[in-house]
Amino acid sequence: MPDLNFQDISTVQNNLQPAPKTIASAATIAPRGFLTFVTGTVAVANITPPVTGVHLLCLVFTAGTPVAFATTGNIQRAAVPLSNIPVFLVYDPAGKKYWAGAMA
Repeated sequence: MPDLNFQDISTVQNNLQPAPKTIASAATIAPRGFLTFVTGTVAVANITPPVTGVHLLCLVFTAGTPVAFATTGNIQRAAVPLSNIPVFLVYDPAGKKYWAGAMA
């Protein structure tokens, strides 16, 4: 059950938690930790929630020119990511949507 792993997406972790992962951008991505590095230039339209309740994810796009999120899936408010700048996404379980906001 993914909710048993809620600590993996917590903003407060210790050295026993999994290290941040790198995944390729795709129409649907499935981050498993709070901080995830995303390579590639495919627009992300869906994020598979790692837990069922309200949570926060941080994505860092590493491509030189990352593509904006698509709002055709479960991303309600899109952000235009910049290379190597954190993008935070808050999940609303009632609406089953992510709300995104970029740091810059």
